[in-house]
Amino acid sequence: MKMLPKTGDFLALDLGGTNFRVLLVRVSSNGKQKVEMENQIYAIPENIMRGSGTELFDHIAECLANFLEKLGIKDKKLPLGFTFSFPCQQTKLDESFLVSWTKGSKASGVEGRDVVGLLRKAIKKRGDFDIDIVAVINDTVGTMMTCGYDDHHCEIGLIVGTGTNACYMEEMRHLELVDGDEGRMCVNMEWGAFGDDGALDDIRTEFDREIDAGSLNPGKQLFEKMISGMYLGELVRLILVKMAKDGLLFQGHTTPDLLTTGHFQTSFVSAMENKKSGLVSAEQVLRGLGLDPSPEDCVATQRVCQIVSTRAAHLCAATLAAVLRQIRDNKAAERLRTTVGVDGSVYKNHPQFARRLNKMVRLLVPDCDVRFLRSEDGSGKGAAMVTAVAHRLAKQHAERQRILNTLRLSRDQLLEVKKRMEEEMNRGLAKKTHATATVKMLPTFVRSTPDGTERGDFLALDLGGTNFRVLLVRVRSGKRRSVEMHNKIYTIPQDITQGTGEELFDHIVHCIADFLEYMGMKGASLPLGFTFSFPCHQTRLDQGILIKWTKGFKASGCEGEDVAALLKDAIHRSEEFDLDVVAVVNDTVGTMMTCGYEDPQCEVGLIVGTGTNTCYMEEMSNVELVDGDEGRMCVNMEWGAFGDRGELDDLCTEFDRAVDDQSTYPGKQRYEKMISGMYLGEIVRNVLLDFTAKGLLFRGKLSERLKTRGIFETKFLSQIESDRLALRQVRSILQHLGLTSSTCDDSILVKEVCSVVSKRAAQLCGAGLSAVVDKIRLNRGLEKLSITVGVDGTLYKLHPHFATIMRETLRDLTPNCEVTLIQSEDGSGKGAALITAVACRLRDAGK
Repeated sequence: MKMLPKTGDFLALDLGGTNFRVLLVRVSSNGKQKVEMENQIYAIPENIMRGSGTELFDHIAECLANFLEKLGIKDKKLPLGFTFSFPCQQTKLDESFLVSWTKGSKASGVEGRDVVGLLRKAIKKRGDFDIDIVAVINDTVGTMMTCGYDDHHCEIGLIVGTGTNACYMEEMRHLELVDGDEGRMCVNMEWGAFGDDGALDDIRTEFDREIDAGSLNPGKQLFEKMISGMYLGELVRLILVKMAKDGLLFQGHTTPDLLTTGHFQTSFVSAMENKKSGLVSAEQVLRGLGLDPSPEDCVATQRVCQIVSTRAAHLCAATLAAVLRQIRDNKAAERLRTTVGVDGSVYKNHPQFARRLNKMVRLLVPDCDVRFLRSEDGSGKGAAMVTAVAHRLAKQHAERQRILNTLRLSRDQLLEVKKRMEEEMNRGLAKKTHATATVKMLPTFVRSTPDGTERGDFLALDLGGTNFRVLLVRVRSGKRRSVEMHNKIYTIPQDITQGTGEELFDHIVHCIADFLEYMGMKGASLPLGFTFSFPCHQTRLDQGILIKWTKGFKASGCEGEDVAALLKDAIHRSEEFDLDVVAVVNDTVGTMMTCGYEDPQCEVGLIVGTGTNTCYMEEMSNVELVDGDEGRMCVNMEWGAFGDRGELDDLCTEFDRAVDDQSTYPGKQRYEKMISGMYLGEIVRNVLLDFTAKGLLFRGKLSERLKTRGIFETKFLSQIESDRLALRQVRSILQHLGLTSSTCDDSILVKEVCSVVSKRAAQLCGAGLSAVVDKIRLNRGLEKLSITVGVDGTLYKLHPHFATIMRETLRDLTPNCEVTLIQSEDGSGKGAALITAVACRLRDAGK
């Protein structure tokens, strides 16, 4: 049972028959929570119940206005819970579509429509008051909630009055109509329709069939017609008529009143079964129907009433026993202890019904200890309580959405990102503004792609994170043109990434030596391509001056140094082998070359993994840092630093700022920190911390593990957002993070946070890429551009939705570009070897 708010006023509207109640429920707290109620009963004239839906809801709105005016609260906009006790299909808490009328109601134009919408429309038409309808529930649910406030074991609601129905708390894993498999949800059984498929035909009598044939809904609600107060009196009347006609009662006489439908009320049945005054009541009722009963007639009539009401109680007990058995099995309990909240005129007013029901339940399910708790306040109080909880949850939902909306981007914002990226690209290319540009647009001196004549064996070293690869790439030319690869992955311990440059490059050389020995090539001297995925300034292909470390690396003595020279020095120190470092390239360039080997239209490389970056073929005339205007050169954008001058400040949230402040390089790589795999998990963790601190998640209870920086890995986003992953598995991830008491609702919310953060990352990446392909189109003066982008990186490859969202964003922001995204299957190392092969071909041709 969810806790009520500490204080507040809540309205309830309880509609289930020809009378309905309007209630004001006041929840106050003075050390102890207190619930007070004021209510008014209103009648619905029969002509309105059988008229139009518009007339019905206009009448209800008029009564509501009368109640509010009477209490002097017409000017307040209060939350309202609507108990609507007819079969409905609910899609959410404040939306309920009437399936069919029951209990004699027949207002036209309501079936198949949302009753909350109809009530809102009637209130709006009046215009003299306003309310916030936050919940619509069935009377059984209201009864369960009302009784559950006093008894927390209450998990079943039962109504036996004008109609009959039950609800109970079912395990979410059994509800295939609703997403989620954790926790429980209240199910409105609508058991009045039990038997409509013929399941009760063998126990239905001629009298049941006669009642059904004369009803407003023949063939429907057959179980209800055997149990509920609307039909019990009529069943007794039909039996008395049959017995009288057969000469078994009233000396074979009948009267017009006895022959008239509806003249034998269910209240007569209750009166006749009173132990003390039952026979006196029987005589009075029969004489009131124009009969002259003998004492034997009165006893026989009383006995008919007993048989009819006992059958009703026992049928009710049998179906309730099935519900109890289901709950017991769900809990895998040897004995079930539970409470049934009960309401309804038959259960409350009939002198024997409750006792017979309780006794039969004990006989049918002896392994269940069942307490029957009468609802003294009706289902209206329960509706108000549901409303109170729903109102609190709605406020929490609104606050969560307000926070998440700071992470959601509009199309206009994405177009602005594209425009600012274009501006920074131009600043990075121009000699005059290059020094202050955040997007450095570094020349790579890669000017040619493979032409098919390259051949030979090449080594490649692919360093871009805490794992790196050493590769042997065999390139064959001619008709059997092919690339054969062998590789081994090595790790770099964190103490080395944070130590000295000498230690780092000695470790790399040790791994290369291990690989050569592994391949049986110890001591070999081969040309080497070095994929070095950190910002570098190049003046030639075989040189790369490290501008700054990123992705958490901090090895000293490297920034401002030529990494090719640092590698050569380490090779010389090892004295085990010699290598010819022919090319230093970025991983984006390697990816572009790898994909370009298969698709000549590939002129852009994109990495979205631990970090993010892009390269593309720029016109030499625009690359002002390098002499010459002819042809093209691949430019390494180093776009991760976009935003370091404040270009993204208006899009950065408090969570981005928290991640940046706690990072190795605060204020640097701002764009990368909003997109790449190294940071997305941290953004999510900070959102979850904020939600929990505000009581919006995990019941406000923080786990120590969640406070740990880096504990929420980006791989969790990919797992949580997987369409195949059930909420139970999401919960297991949360339990791994120390959140052992997380609920199904928590899992759903965590999934939403992950989705919002990853979607923003994909959209930002798509906006940046749209600036690149549009620039290529404009460079070439084309109306339409067809181009391929080679993509690599764990986030792009493993996240279930990243690629799709990025592609959609790209298509939306660059309608004049037809972009094909192809995934690099061989990584950027193969590209480094291909660049080395091209460089060797060009060098040999020059010789």
